Amino acid sequence: MATNHFTYLVILFTFIQINSALAACEDPPARGVIWADCDKRGADLQGVDLSGAILTRSDFSNANLSNAKLSNTDLNFSNLDSANLSNTRLDNARLLNAKMNDSILKNAYLNNAKLDRATLENANLNGAQMENTSLYQANLVNADLRNTKLKNANLSQSLLNNANLSGSDLTKANLKQAILENSILRNSIMIEINLDKANLLFADLSNSDMTEARLIEANINETNFENTKLSKARWVDYRRCKKESIGRCL
Repeated sequence: MATNHFTYLVILFTFIQINSALAACEDPPARGVIWADCDKRGADLQGVDLSGAILTRSDFSNANLSNAKLSNTDLNFSNLDSANLSNTRLDNARLLNAKMNDSILKNAYLNNAKLDRATLENANLNGAQMENTSLYQANLVNADLRNTKLKNANLSQSLLNNANLSGSDLTKANLKQAILENSILRNSIMIEINLDKANLLFADLSNSDMTEARLIEANINETNFENTKLSKARWVDYRRCKKESIGRCL
């Protein structure tokens, strides 16, 4: 009898938990709302304020979150594939291991956000603010990163094959061991950038400012440095380039 009573309590508790979770997913959008493991596919959440919300492991694929406030939100392991996040505030947001392939983040504000190991293949981040943002081991293959602000960002070991970072500010950014094959970084600011052991095969870094950049042991085969400032840069062979170095390390 005692065993049956215990089993009944376990089933009842589980039922209450499930119903509570479902009820939470139906809660209206609000600051600090808990939408964990929720299905929000295709939802129209344009302009909503979800600051500080718990959105872990939820599915926002194809959702419209443009102009929304998502500061300090927890979006770890969430699915944001093909979501519209243009002009959205995501400062201090946590997006670890998030899926954001084909997402639109034009002019989004992502300062101090955590996107380590997130997948952003073919994502549009044109004009995004990403200062002090962490993208460690993130997948940004074919991403549009033109005119982004990536000062002090951590992109170490990230995948940036065929990414377009033209006109971006990468001052003091960390791209150590990053893969940048066929990437475009024309007219970019890369002062004191760390590209140690990065793969820059066929990358275009022309007309950029790489003053005091680090390229120790980087792969620069067929890399385009035309008209690029390399003043005082640390070259692949550990040499310090002369102050007047432009286009090649003197």
